[in-house]
Amino acid sequence: MLPAAPSSLQAFTGRLRPLSLGGLRLLSSGALSRGALAVALAFIALPAAAMAQDLAAPIGDPSPAIPPPPGPAGETAAGEIPIAFEADRIEYAEKTEDVTASGNVVLRRQGQSVAADTVTWNRTSGQIVATGNVRMVDEDGNQLFTERVELTDELKTGAMENLLIALRQGGRLAATRGQRMGDGNIVLTSAAYTGCEVEDAQGCPRKPSWRVTAQQVLYDDADKRISFRGARLVLFDTVALPLPGLRVTTDGRAVSGLLVPDFRFTPSNGVEISDSYYVRIAENRDLTATGYVYTKVAPMAQLQYRALTDKGAYQITGYATFSSRIPIVGSAPTAESDFRGYIFANGRLQLDPHWSVTGSIRRASDRTFLRRYDISRDDRLRSTVEVERIDQDSYLSIAGWTTQTMRVGVVQGAQPVALPAIDYRRRFDDPLLGGKIETQVNSLAILRNQGQDTQRAFARAQWTLRQITGLGQEVTLTGLLRGDLYHSDENELTSTEIYRGDKGWKTRGVATAALDVKWPFVGQVFGGTQVLTPRVQLVASPSIANLSVPNEDARAIELEDSNLFALNRFPGYDRIEDGVRFTYGLDWQFERPLWRIKTTIGQSIRLSDEPTLLPDGTGLTSKTSDIVGRTEVRYRNIVKLVHRFRLDKDGFAVRRNEFDAVVGNSGTYAEIGYTKLNRDISSAIEDLQDREEARFAGRVAFAKYWSLFGSAVVNLTDRKEDPTFGSDGFQPIRTRIGAAYEDDCLEIALTWRRDYVATGDVRKGNSFQIRFALRNLGFQ
Repeated sequence: MLPAAPSSLQAFTGRLRPLSLGGLRLLSSGALSRGALAVALAFIALPAAAMAQDLAAPIGDPSPAIPPPPGPAGETAAGEIPIAFEADRIEYAEKTEDVTASGNVVLRRQGQSVAADTVTWNRTSGQIVATGNVRMVDEDGNQLFTERVELTDELKTGAMENLLIALRQGGRLAATRGQRMGDGNIVLTSAAYTGCEVEDAQGCPRKPSWRVTAQQVLYDDADKRISFRGARLVLFDTVALPLPGLRVTTDGRAVSGLLVPDFRFTPSNGVEISDSYYVRIAENRDLTATGYVYTKVAPMAQLQYRALTDKGAYQITGYATFSSRIPIVGSAPTAESDFRGYIFANGRLQLDPHWSVTGSIRRASDRTFLRRYDISRDDRLRSTVEVERIDQDSYLSIAGWTTQTMRVGVVQGAQPVALPAIDYRRRFDDPLLGGKIETQVNSLAILRNQGQDTQRAFARAQWTLRQITGLGQEVTLTGLLRGDLYHSDENELTSTEIYRGDKGWKTRGVATAALDVKWPFVGQVFGGTQVLTPRVQLVASPSIANLSVPNEDARAIELEDSNLFALNRFPGYDRIEDGVRFTYGLDWQFERPLWRIKTTIGQSIRLSDEPTLLPDGTGLTSKTSDIVGRTEVRYRNIVKLVHRFRLDKDGFAVRRNEFDAVVGNSGTYAEIGYTKLNRDISSAIEDLQDREEARFAGRVAFAKYWSLFGSAVVNLTDRKEDPTFGSDGFQPIRTRIGAAYEDDCLEIALTWRRDYVATGDVRKGNSFQIRFALRNLGFQ
């Protein structure tokens, strides 16, 4: 015979004894599987007619397993699926017409099983009773434990006592009694549910941080829904909060209803209380309505609609209120009841394996609304639409976008609207010399209400051949041809002269040839493996009339490790680095158990005497460039250090010093970041000003479930580095400190945040927030 499958729960339960809600012992952990709960409760409905037939097998066979007869469905002649069972012994009482199987009884049917000490079938009434350490397992692995369960061959009624349902994905539901009614519904009396861990790592029982108790739990078999009557949420065995109307589904469907409220205090709005009502419209659509009430301003409403279709998904979120608004300059409200709001919508549709459509809309009524109501701190809102086609050898994008600025002192009319932006690329194999050929056609139209308009189109072909020599050198040859056509108008409205270009129609031709050689050397050192890779590159382009065309997308130029060996060090298409240059560098990588170190250093030399359009301070102005590098150090998953630098070629002054470090694990960690940009660039070039900033974040875990966390951003830029800044060299931007309790199913956090910058009606000061989340019940 096959004994009942061993379970980690057995070490704790042993022989199941009557359960009392006052000392409820729930047996495992994880998240509530609502679909599994329906199957687990349906164990009461185990087909009893087939079971009765099997129990009537000849007593002489101590283990009469009945295999299914031949047939595609494995059914009996009557259309019933048989149940096989095993037992140590079977007895028949002729006077009472009872057939009793005892001793490690196991019943199996279509992936389901029932194990018990004793199973008794009364041939007269058809009643089947399983007693003693009853353990039922469904095809999904959900388990039901009880001391006694009754079933009839007609599946009309059933009863259990002191039952416990253990779901495979987590969650435990216990009750003193369960009764299946004639309509298929199940009523559990004096029930308790938790989704928390109830055993520690050593298998010892522990009290869950929360549980839901109810006088009665009703399982609706037709609707697959569980309703709690007289429910209370018990936290840490001390706090009991009523949960009227609590309902969950057992098949994974969401339930319409009221969610848990949030609490917050901000200097701009005062005390804030918000709550949401969730509406499940259909299997693939839902709606969430949220109301916000404040002590200092008028209420606000939020509405979010989400949908999932056979082509993709999309969502629409909107905020609306009437409140006073303080302009960016000044202190008096412009009106007592201005309409203010924000809309955010995005989605993606996959039309077929190649074609897709992606879009997003972000628009706010004014520049301070998002910050005042703590929705977003973005300084730009971009709305986009894009149609893409992607296959193995080609790519097509037809897109457009517009930007709404949230920055102080920036004219909205000067923000660009790009429509259309078209990019098509295709790759070919070179049949003559080998290698790859990539062609590209690109066009862009940029319009402004109060600024320069630019239209651009170009066609490009690039050939690349990569070979490995007999000595192990990696040699890459590249050839590029490109033709550009530009048109611009109202160029004088662009304040930075080198970005304007010449008004009207302009053409430009580009030709580039490049040779790139890498030579890796591998060896052993310090108990690990090192790879030392010298690299040289030669790039040549004829003189190009860069300043005759506008510069819309290649303004933020600076030499750094990421573009040291790029064919064009400018970030966009509007500027091309011409002349002849030689670049050399060194990559070093070291690996040993638990350790990994990677470093890069390099420099570039211009071989032509022609003047460059690159401004001072970018590291590329002189014939010999600055020295740039990057180093990354990793130790297991505990330490990660990244350092990037740029040294002045003459006096080795540090022009860029950027450091980021992460030390710790997921429980306790520290993040430190520092950036100093000392470019000394003209203040007329607004994209490349000097900056100095420090960033801190950390978390300290203690007492198993408790933690303290915090973060800060500090502006270290002073007036000497940037005269437009009012900072004295140490200006906190935002700080945050908090404490949290978090276990496997409960999260409580209290956060204090201080904002040091006031803008319009967004006040600086202290904010407080309380976060409460119950996992496995959908409360958050």
